[in-house]
Amino acid sequence: MNNTNSQLQSDRKNLWHPYTNVASDNPLYLVNSASGVELQLADGRKLIDGMSSWWACIHGYNHPALNQAAKNQLDKMSHVMFGSLTHEPAITLAEKLLAMTSQNGKQDFERVFFADSGSVSVEVAIKMAIQYWFAQGKTQKSQLLTVRNGYHGDTFAAMSVTDPENSMHSMFQGVVSKHLFAEIPAYGDSIEWQDDYIVPIKQQFEQHHEKIAAFIIEPLLQGAGGMKFYHAEYLRQIRKLCDQYDVLLIFDEIATGFGRTGSLFAYQAAKTTPDILCLGKALTGGYMTLAATLANSKVVAGIHADHQGLLMHGPTFMANPLACAVANQSLNLLEQNNWQQQVLSIEQQLLSELTACEKYGSVAQVRVKGAIGVVEMKQAVNFKEIVPKFVEQGVWIRPFGKLIYIMPPYVIKPEQLNKLIQAIKSILSNDVDVIRS
Repeated sequence: MNNTNSQLQSDRKNLWHPYTNVASDNPLYLVNSASGVELQLADGRKLIDGMSSWWACIHGYNHPALNQAAKNQLDKMSHVMFGSLTHEPAITLAEKLLAMTSQNGKQDFERVFFADSGSVSVEVAIKMAIQYWFAQGKTQKSQLLTVRNGYHGDTFAAMSVTDPENSMHSMFQGVVSKHLFAEIPAYGDSIEWQDDYIVPIKQQFEQHHEKIAAFIIEPLLQGAGGMKFYHAEYLRQIRKLCDQYDVLLIFDEIATGFGRTGSLFAYQAAKTTPDILCLGKALTGGYMTLAATLANSKVVAGIHADHQGLLMHGPTFMANPLACAVANQSLNLLEQNNWQQQVLSIEQQLLSELTACEKYGSVAQVRVKGAIGVVEMKQAVNFKEIVPKFVEQGVWIRPFGKLIYIMPPYVIKPEQLNKLIQAIKSILSNDVDVIRS
């Protein structure tokens, strides 16, 4: 038995992969290394990565500048507790994030809380919102309002605002906190706004505002809940409703942040600003886990209104110096690489080439926004069959449900992106088995 097979057998025996049945024989591939937009498998095959390792590796893999930032920080310290101690990488990163989220000379947020992961940043945002109202003496405002089919993470508070009936977390609906849900927005690439779209959400505000602490939503893109793009006017209308009914507004930009939808942050494209902003994924360029929760001056002052002022959260690895150092360099690369042009070029190629998939009878809709291309099928794909077919064509594309989608690194070359698109077209035109669940 060769070493690759031995390691894969050990993996199947000992490891538990995300969203995977340990008794199944789901596709599994051993990666030896990665560089640029290519994954090098242990058997020698190279795959063009269409997923950015769950949307995080925007600069590609093994980037010399990010590698050097990590090495430089390792020579100083890889970690130190953030309780009563601080360090330059965290201070600099907070300054960068506050500057990046400023518009028209105005600073949108006042404070940054560093968290371990996207799910934890959502947990922190929820805590901020509830603690804000607790400090105001309005303890009845303890529920959140959101839309159905959203996704905000896998921890318990994050799961509680992820649709409890129509999501991967439905089995937990009896034990997570109960919150309020409105019908999902109408969605599509070029959908025209209609005033009645906001009615279901408005009704929830009218009926329940006295107990709603915050409204949380993924701006412009519902990510893992279905890769749905919706109109920016939703966000503007929700901001008005939050102001009218005295409710905080949380935007979960873990997937959309740092340019993915075509603007640096989705809320900026919508020309509206939340009270609390969650960031993650691409923050370190996909090198290691780090997230951030940003709060505006209203939230900061509100939490301090009871003169306690203690935000009750403190991860052990909060503001990890190694992760912060890499994140600082990742944000530098965003500017140096001209991310706007990178994302625009990807979007234009997706519009030109991927939308042709609509001609296939098995396809319900093709959607493109920024560096995101989505082919929604009429029925769920056969995951166990389709992933190996993509690997055979030299690409890494990992569909879920009815969705075949790509969110490639920003540094992808046109010919590499074309290979991803051609692989999808090849699957749709030649293999009915993989598009039948």
